[in-house]
Amino acid sequence: MNEGGNAPIAPGDDSRRRDMDLRGWLRRMEDTGRLAIAKPGASLRFAVAGLANRHDGRQALVAPAPEGHPDGIVVSGLLSRREWMAEALGIAPQDLLAEFQAAIRSPVAVREVADAPCQAVIHEDVDLTRLLPIPTHNEHDSGAYITAGLVICRNPETGVQNVSIHRLQISGPREMGALLLPRHTLSFFTEAEERGEDLEVAVVIGASPACLLASQAIVPIDFDELTIAGALGGAGVEVARCRTVNLLVPAQSEIVIEGRFRAGLRKPEGPFGEFPQYYGERADRHVLEVDCVTTRRNPMLHTIVGGALEHLILGAIPREATILNSLRDNFPNVQDVHLAPGGTCRYHLYIKMKPRQAGEAKNVIMGAFAAHYDIKHVVVVDEDVDIHDAEMVEWAVATRFQADRDLVVVSGVQGSKLDPSTDNGYGAKMGLDATVPADVPPFRFTRIRVPGEAEIDLNAAVAQGMTLAQVLGEGA
Repeated sequence: MNEGGNAPIAPGDDSRRRDMDLRGWLRRMEDTGRLAIAKPGASLRFAVAGLANRHDGRQALVAPAPEGHPDGIVVSGLLSRREWMAEALGIAPQDLLAEFQAAIRSPVAVREVADAPCQAVIHEDVDLTRLLPIPTHNEHDSGAYITAGLVICRNPETGVQNVSIHRLQISGPREMGALLLPRHTLSFFTEAEERGEDLEVAVVIGASPACLLASQAIVPIDFDELTIAGALGGAGVEVARCRTVNLLVPAQSEIVIEGRFRAGLRKPEGPFGEFPQYYGERADRHVLEVDCVTTRRNPMLHTIVGGALEHLILGAIPREATILNSLRDNFPNVQDVHLAPGGTCRYHLYIKMKPRQAGEAKNVIMGAFAAHYDIKHVVVVDEDVDIHDAEMVEWAVATRFQADRDLVVVSGVQGSKLDPSTDNGYGAKMGLDATVPADVPPFRFTRIRVPGEAEIDLNAAVAQGMTLAQVLGEGA
């Protein structure tokens, strides 16, 4: 084992790499007409976020030389569609969940390198606001936030690294406020704090799509998510050792902020516009003190606008893979799951299955509630329904669901603390069994179909250029 307890360093072999780094993906977006470049001088207060939102899901945004930062570059909306994420990883969209599941089962070790692009420029005299073009996104945000930074830290006991994303408020020249939810980062910090120690941390901005997606994996503690990124990309992630903290960071990333979560210190953080498209409230939260910043030459700062599609998609795909695994352990006839954008890619889950017996869909609903506490509403449909088409799911509810027979309601359960309709996460959950009822005459639920419709060649069948006047025999 190498120092700190990570997986063994793998030998160099980039011949199997299939994914792209941030810059490679931006070039692909530009080559395919999916990149918008803003005029220089856009304001970091709302304007960059507004431009990103106006292009969200259609084009990524590059904002060069934003106001106050003539040499700065901000990018956003890079992964606002799941098809884009699959493309950036070099896999087919329909294989995204399966490939993510496989990456967790078969992680690939990182590869430490000595010469890292992310350490080409070193800043020891740090003023974050002057150094980096950090945007303010939403109207009532407490200020500028780093939103696409991979927060890397180590388990103080085992030395194994963890990678996650936390919102980071710029609170001072060398200080950030952080929302640490009850997950692995908070567990590591709590252990360090109980010893009276700070927790070393590196914030990585401008990482590859594979690293971004892997950071959201729901895995056991002491599972380095960079090894998942390696499996997603087909080869181990190149990493570099930080200058002031004992951490390994992706070498090809754009910006690395090195520092420490301070033991025994809490300061006000928030409000901040979150994924439900409401604000997370202000409270005393953890503090990150910065020691050093390293960057590439001409670095790009990736920002994820709170509540926009990129924010939702990054969280949805790993959750779907985890939920699908959990359900299939008990219900192998579950075929697919989808966290719908209309439910902020967190709260509304659609499940496709082939029911084998009466009442089974209700069991699947309860299994989904147990799979992730964020899930609030579940709809289960048959295998003939496209769960990525919200209208098709709504059609199944309209024609196959009866509230007095097919509704499941569970009161007094834990949900998302960011759902404003709950009492700090305490609320209710609802499931709808929209599968065809058992023991009914088959013809009652036979869907209408025009034979041969899908096979029609429209180019051959439609008279190109013919006018209605010609059809009616009018004119000369």
